Amino acid sequence: MRTSQSTEEEQKRKRRQTKILPFYMQEKLMVGFVFLILLFAVLSLVIFQMIRKNSEEYSRIVLGQRQSGYGSRSIQARRGDILDRNGTILATSEKVYNLIMDPRAITSRTDDRYLKASLDALKEYFKEDERVAVAESVLNEQKNLTGNKKSAYFKFKEGMSFEDKEAFQKFIDEKNAAYRKSGNKYEIKGLWFEDKYQRSYPYKDLACNIIGFSSADNEGGTGGVEQYYNNSLIGVNGREYGYLDSDTKLQSVIREATDGNSIVTTINFNIQRTVEKYLQEWQKDDVGSKMAAAIVMNPKNGEILAMASTNRFDLNHPRDLDKTLYPDSLLLEMGKKEALAKYKREHNNQELSEDKLSTVYSNDEIMSLGSQVAWNQMWRNVAISDTYEPGSTVKPFTLAGALEENAIQQNTMFTCEGYITLSDGVKTWTIRCHKRDGHGTIDAEQAIMQSCNVYMMDTAFQEGAENFVKYQHVFGFGEKTGIDLPGEADTSALVYKADNLGKTSLATNSFGQNFNVSMIQMAAAFSSVVNGGSYFRPHVVKQILNANGTVIQEMEPELLRVTCSKATSDFLKEALYQTVEKGTGRPAQIQGYHVGGKTGTAQKLPRSEKNYLVSFCGFAPVEDPQLLVYVIVDTPNLDGEEQASASFATKIEQKIMNDALQFLNIPPQGETDPEASLNKDLQEGIKAKEETEETTSETKKENSEAKEESSLDSDEKQDNEDSVPGALPESSAVNSASAEKENTDNEDEQRN
Repeated sequence: MRTSQSTEEEQKRKRRQTKILPFYMQEKLMVGFVFLILLFAVLSLVIFQMIRKNSEEYSRIVLGQRQSGYGSRSIQARRGDILDRNGTILATSEKVYNLIMDPRAITSRTDDRYLKASLDALKEYFKEDERVAVAESVLNEQKNLTGNKKSAYFKFKEGMSFEDKEAFQKFIDEKNAAYRKSGNKYEIKGLWFEDKYQRSYPYKDLACNIIGFSSADNEGGTGGVEQYYNNSLIGVNGREYGYLDSDTKLQSVIREATDGNSIVTTINFNIQRTVEKYLQEWQKDDVGSKMAAAIVMNPKNGEILAMASTNRFDLNHPRDLDKTLYPDSLLLEMGKKEALAKYKREHNNQELSEDKLSTVYSNDEIMSLGSQVAWNQMWRNVAISDTYEPGSTVKPFTLAGALEENAIQQNTMFTCEGYITLSDGVKTWTIRCHKRDGHGTIDAEQAIMQSCNVYMMDTAFQEGAENFVKYQHVFGFGEKTGIDLPGEADTSALVYKADNLGKTSLATNSFGQNFNVSMIQMAAAFSSVVNGGSYFRPHVVKQILNANGTVIQEMEPELLRVTCSKATSDFLKEALYQTVEKGTGRPAQIQGYHVGGKTGTAQKLPRSEKNYLVSFCGFAPVEDPQLLVYVIVDTPNLDGEEQASASFATKIEQKIMNDALQFLNIPPQGETDPEASLNKDLQEGIKAKEETEETTSETKKENSEAKEESSLDSDEKQDNEDSVPGALPESSAVNSASAEKENTDNEDEQRN
């Protein structure tokens, strides 16, 4: 009991000893607490108002910092490949890397720790590269700028390979590691790599006019497939960028690029290479000419197997001009002419005299214009963009139209006395055949074989102007073929209409004079004559593949119209076969194969200069034509009428045809010439290589080429296609080529 009382008393004593704050102090604490709460509320309100008022600006700043740090950028799509019909890559896109310098990041520290380290790295690694001096100048200039004036992008080096990129990245990493290890404040900063695709053409100038070339950014094409199918090739670029999510966390988004489609062409790599080889042999090792060109075509479906001219350029460097062909003096001359034309276009046809040219254009501007003219000449696809008078290669079409209209029959006879005389009552014209004393009385087949102008004129008179013009358009003259390449010539104004085709014009048109055609028109028309009458749209693309290699579009042969009956086609095939066997086309013969074809010789305007364009169009096998080769030679490097020999074109055609038949494994109709075998050439080349194993590679190449040339060159010789241009009728509808000159089958006949 005493213990309990003692405990209670002790607790009471402790309660009496507890201190309680006086009221005035409690009041002060309360006031202070309320003040702090109010201050916090005011600050919160101010911050809220600032954020609401400037939220857009702050967002831009944050996103700008995010993008700068993260590297928001476009992701380039890969441009699709271009291949030959068998999968050989003719154009491709290779991944390369651009070394980018960020001047803003490099100059961001006032102590220049990044600037010195980065510049030293560039100088050490790239040594004497002139871009180092440029980069140093840019950085020093950027150093004195502030804020948004500073650039964050400078392209230091383009087109680095993966190996080069990895080597430089390793160099940077080692340098920075050395700085950190030594406690140095320096750091290489602001150098990074940008992925790009670079267009590459493995075979340089092969098929340059068919392929074309792409722009530096791979977004556009110039000429050929690169231009015509650009929308299929380019793909869709992607993008990599950053943003703030709802929790204000920095996020990144990548929209992947969609690579472009690949184009499978109808081109046969081996035949294309063969065509270019023989054209260059003609140009460099033979007579040569202003220009020569060839088309190889499948007459059954319109596929172009090869197309080339002596206009060639490196697709990897399309603006490099051969100074032997385009010296500065020529560029200056062409530039002046173009400058005068440009001034006239831009000043409402106002003329500018040449002596005042320097007051309007600087010398650099004139040279630049001259270079542009040279590029356009060099890039021009002669086979589809140039026009000319065709000469006697149109004679099968003259007969075809007349036969279809029953104006003549296959056995219709006309007498050729060497000329005809036409008169309008005021003036008289004498239009001659190439054989001055005439061919006598001949039928249609003999007229083709002997290339008789008089027979063709009489045939056209029987047919009449209206039907003659009708069949010109049926065979595609005056019309575009619609080939899937840019720049096809418009010849609609280069042929006559029925109402202005007088008798003299009708006469000269019948043997290929006074109207213009293009090579692709001739090849397509000739194909229809020998394939049974089916006119197919010529085309250079076979398939379109997606990035995974799946066929997404098949280019089926497109039959546009029927030009003649099978009976007419069969007759003309036989007549053209006899032309090669016994007539003017004998140099086109290939042992073991039945070859048909027609020669042509056209005198160019102005007639007084006596310049000629010669040609040959051949096909094989005659029984079932699977190959057509058309060759033209414009202005051989000879004087006057020495140019007027279709044998120049015929010999080139024969070489191309011989090789192409073997490349396509087309079976012969008889025993072939073992000396003209590509397999023999290959074996001889291998043997020669083994025998000269210890010689230099250059000597090996020269020996191989000499051996190949000796085995492939033909020693056959053709008569000159002889013709005497008659007086020409009223104004021509065209601007170039042709009082026709044809020889006969008499090999001993000489030009008068």
